[in-house]
Amino acid sequence: MVGASPGEQVLEACRRNNTELLQEVIDGFSDKTSGKSSKKYSYEEQVADLLNNAVDGIGNNCLHLAAAYGSYEVMDMLLDQEGLEVDPLDRMEKDTPLHKAVRFVNGLPKAQWENGKLFVELLLDAGADPRVRNKAKLKPVELVDPRNSELRKALQKGEYSMTVGASELANNDDDDGAHNSASDSE
Repeated sequence: MVGASPGEQVLEACRRNNTELLQEVIDGFSDKTSGKSSKKYSYEEQVADLLNNAVDGIGNNCLHLAAAYGSYEVMDMLLDQEGLEVDPLDRMEKDTPLHKAVRFVNGLPKAQWENGKLFVELLLDAGADPRVRNKAKLKPVELVDPRNSELRKALQKGEYSMTVGASELANNDDDDGAHNSASDSE
């Protein structure tokens, strides 16, 4: 895409599930494109900055667009990038990419729901939080087509995992105040 900024190219790659364009932008990314000195910021930080801050006119970032368009391969590539924010909120509806992915799956024919569930699970496995509510105070699970019980179960499982994980972390911090690890023992 001649004349388009790296951010615009990333967004276009997400709309079209164009892994080659996305890889080209990431591979060709240099200090000049971000305006940051390489002495202060690593290549990975610069790429994460590009991906996290590239937004369209209505506030969707690269993950929102990949989720909304069902761009599985691009989504997979994006989630492999260090420092990528997996729960950004869009400007209009305050949706996360997980909200957008559920809406995408709702639009699929029933025969493709299993593939849609895998798409949502890709985000969940990357750490997307299914407990986040949008502007309408809805969690992704509350947007699921009522007939799609498998997707609902996957989101409920993700929500349970996040809740249990958070409570286990809190319990570990409350034990006795000691913060031991295997490397602390002698």
